[in-house]
Amino acid sequence: MTGDNDMTAKLDGRSALVSGSGRGIGREIALKLASEGARIVVNDLDADPAQETAELIRNMGGEAVVCAGSVTEDGFADRFIGAAVQNFGGVDIIVNNAGYTWDTVIQKMSDEQWHAIIDVHLTAPFQILRAAQPVISAAAKAEAAEGREVFRKVVNISSIAGTGGNAGQINYAAAKAGIIGLTKTMAKEWGRYKVNVNAVAFGPIRTRLTEAPATGDSTIKVEGKEIRVGLNADLLSQMETSIPLGRVGTPEEAAGAVYLFCVPESDFISGQHVICGGGFVI
Repeated sequence: MTGDNDMTAKLDGRSALVSGSGRGIGREIALKLASEGARIVVNDLDADPAQETAELIRNMGGEAVVCAGSVTEDGFADRFIGAAVQNFGGVDIIVNNAGYTWDTVIQKMSDEQWHAIIDVHLTAPFQILRAAQPVISAAAKAEAAEGREVFRKVVNISSIAGTGGNAGQINYAAAKAGIIGLTKTMAKEWGRYKVNVNAVAFGPIRTRLTEAPATGDSTIKVEGKEIRVGLNADLLSQMETSIPLGRVGTPEEAAGAVYLFCVPESDFISGQHVICGGGFVI
């Protein structure tokens, strides 16, 4: 999967769970990790895009299984972690990527709107990591008894809305700020297990959640609700002029930032967050 020299595969044999990996950035993260030898548990709210990602990985010569469903549904976290244990024998990498936006100003935001975004971006990662703890703890103790030091990786996805705030996104910004606090805390709790816990805060990345439609509104369906997404074309253009690198990022570039925290070269980096935004900050 890594060209003519498979010896270069940095993640050979590692199991990686990537939530929200049926489309966009999540798919690119899954493909990037798979290209370096990781075996992937693919998740998406909808089974079809998840299966598409899994097929792409298999066509590359990799291994992938699908765990479809909402990360917020009861029992999902145990099912997600269980898929890695049952199919790949353990948990090595967790990327908490799933999510969407549901924006409005505070006076128009309902409790449902607030809780939906907090649940998907903050509560679900907490539940996934909680479900992973017994598996990671047992593996780390066994490795320590054998005198081996094996590093595992958690990468949580944040946003510049979380690091700097963003008008009209109080729910999303609060959740993404919370992810940074969760990351720093888990780095301290799980250091004894040799787990590196870091976060990537995305700036403007061109996906279906940001791309403005040519006409009308762009919406996504989430658990029966039609959610309006996409940035105004003029706003996106203005934003690009504020990005030092001169353009918004691609999903492949976003995946590259996550990958940096998954490889052995990052074994002594933990409790950190990096902004992947072309130099753009708010």
